[in-house]
Amino acid sequence: MSLAKTPQAGPQPASQRAPWPLLIGPGALLGLAVGGFAEPLPAVLAALAVGGAGVLLNRRSETEPAGAAPSALVQPAAKSVEPPPFAAILDRLPDPLMVIAAEEADDLTGRRFLFANAAARELFKIQHDGALLVTAVRHPRVLEAVDEALFGGIEGMAEFETGGVQGRSWLAYARPLKETIGRSRLALLALRDETDARRSERTRADFLANASHELRTPLASLSGFIETLRGHAKDDPGARDKFLAIMLAQAERMSRLIDDLMSLSRIELNEHIAPLGRVDLAMAVIDVIDALGPQARDKAVTFDPVLPPRGGAVVEGDRDQIIQVIQNLVDNAIKYTPREGVVRVEVFPSLAVEAASAPRDPAASRMSLLTPDHDPAERYAVLRVTDRGPGLAREHLPRLTERFYRVEGQKSGDRSGTGLGLAIVKHIMNRHRGGLTVESVQGQGATFGVYLPMAKAEAATSALTPVDA
Repeated sequence: MSLAKTPQAGPQPASQRAPWPLLIGPGALLGLAVGGFAEPLPAVLAALAVGGAGVLLNRRSETEPAGAAPSALVQPAAKSVEPPPFAAILDRLPDPLMVIAAEEADDLTGRRFLFANAAARELFKIQHDGALLVTAVRHPRVLEAVDEALFGGIEGMAEFETGGVQGRSWLAYARPLKETIGRSRLALLALRDETDARRSERTRADFLANASHELRTPLASLSGFIETLRGHAKDDPGARDKFLAIMLAQAERMSRLIDDLMSLSRIELNEHIAPLGRVDLAMAVIDVIDALGPQARDKAVTFDPVLPPRGGAVVEGDRDQIIQVIQNLVDNAIKYTPREGVVRVEVFPSLAVEAASAPRDPAASRMSLLTPDHDPAERYAVLRVTDRGPGLAREHLPRLTERFYRVEGQKSGDRSGTGLGLAIVKHIMNRHRGGLTVESVQGQGATFGVYLPMAKAEAATSALTPVDA
């Protein structure tokens, strides 16, 4: 596509020159009017002139002061002009891509988007035409790389992370473009999502560090008992049976530890991928109570469930992982509840986030271990599991979801845990865009609560008043 040159009688004064516009929109012509004649833009920018792609931007008139609002936008050309397909392709790329223009190095308000594809608009929430670069990109190293590309002609890259509970790692590439528009310099800013690669590296390193640390103790115990059985204890049936029982317990501990480590690694790898499917939270609780019934009966512990009717608390999520959350919380409650005690399991549907995360006992020490990024209109289903164990001191609450953290002085009985259960719960809830809370009174027990987004069709129809809340 080209634009014909229109001859003029002579050069016009600067004050009479029309400001040049750049328009990227449906069926648009992309043109430049500078110094009294129109001329085609470079190919790299002409490729961006496709219907529906990018954002609109208009350069200030040379007579307008720096920081002034852009002049009026040019209307789209006739629909009969067929645009090239390049910008539609750029708009569909999964990686964010932006073209940035600036005139003066010391004019920070002059760095604006000429083009931002759909991925960039979604990532940086770009809503206004001709937006300032600093309104979307605020990381100093990225801005520095863009400046070097604009005014130094230097290619550069920078790493940064976006905030929020579901943080992501990005690698930004800034490249100078030789083409210019009037006095404006151009640079290309492309971003690559490095979240998966970084998470894989961290998961692998954490797994090796944690596995080597936690497996060392049972392995040393097994080695010691094997040596004993090969020596003086091999002819002592009583000692042999005792040592073999200890070895079996250590082997089972190692097996549970490896299972939990592998489970945590898999969850962390897919933590940024939203789960699909729907789960009836009340029915999932019933399944877990049935599965853990024999363990509860061994301690003479009874369950006190408070559940909505079937279909009253349907959440969006992965059923296997939600079952794992419920099982970890109920299993912990059974461990720490004394004999002939009661474990209370409650499900409340369709609560606002404030009600879902609100404290229940004003006298209890309380902490939110995970708070999701949420829409104020989102409705949540809440699961609360309460035990009547020794409770937790306030200073322990912030560390409960750390890997292998155990509260000193508390024993969970013969069936010891791996110290990974609450870490697994936190990562699963993070994947489900949910929350995790704990409140406790020493000597009176603890309550762990999780809340998950309701399935959209269910959130509108479920009763807003929870049972027995």
